[in-house]
Amino acid sequence: MTVIDVFAHILPPKFLAQMNAVQPNILDNFPYMKNDLLADVAKHRASLPADHQQILSAVNLNPEDFVDPKQAAALCQSANDELAATVRANRDIFPAGVAMLPMNNVPAALKLIDEQVAGSDALVGVQLFTQALGQPITAPVYEPIFAKLAEIGAPIWLHPVFDTRKPDNNLTFSWEYELTQAMYGIVAAKYFRKYPGLKVIVHHAGAMVPYFSQRIKYIQGPADYADFQKFYVDTAILGNPKALELAVDFFGSDHVLFGTDSPFGIPPVGPTAVIEAAVSVMAITDQQRQGILHDNWRTLMA
Repeated sequence: MTVIDVFAHILPPKFLAQMNAVQPNILDNFPYMKNDLLADVAKHRASLPADHQQILSAVNLNPEDFVDPKQAAALCQSANDELAATVRANRDIFPAGVAMLPMNNVPAALKLIDEQVAGSDALVGVQLFTQALGQPITAPVYEPIFAKLAEIGAPIWLHPVFDTRKPDNNLTFSWEYELTQAMYGIVAAKYFRKYPGLKVIVHHAGAMVPYFSQRIKYIQGPADYADFQKFYVDTAILGNPKALELAVDFFGSDHVLFGTDSPFGIPPVGPTAVIEAAVSVMAITDQQRQGILHDNWRTLMA
């Protein structure tokens, strides 16, 4: 059985060169992105265990943070084309990729979804972040993106970023809080009810939600509780089988997909082995385990 990692990252090299032209040595601002496995496809391929595949999404080097709306749209279009080409040239190991969008240009973002995602053989959804341009991802200006993706049945990959208004951001806890708040925002906006076809894959096993499910139930009520259960989540919490079991208990085993955040987390090649080991000892059935490692992805894409 091929293990499918639904949340692995890449930094397309031509796109990186374009961003360096915008701001020389741009990665000096993001030292964790100085990882050969992001931009070197050959090294990336060699780092994977046998019989593993990855769904690729770009790291959060987002054009809208650096350039005007027109430039951002052009950079995203080019990066998406490059990622699609990478998928097509390496289909045995990268069966699909995830598009990036210019969040300072929503009309162009909707156009890119129509042209580069809908009906694509390579790009199967888009990656959104918990905030964009200092606004929560559920700000009204971004709602048409949710509506469009629900309409075409393409999932959203929800990835955290720091809230730059806060002085004490840290990688251990802040990103989990931001994911939780974004999930809360999606539920509070009633997007799952407004857009029944909406599919959202949340990084890091749904963050805080599985641990506070009863607070959701008794404070927000059964309708919101049911909406929180509509998220899909990955397994990217660096192991911890008991925590993963909580995610299965809350979201359902069919809404949990194997994901690692590779090549980040555990140097030098990422946490694939550690997370796979955790899944292997979870107190779940073999059928549920196979779903997490492979089948749930196939069902989601059907």
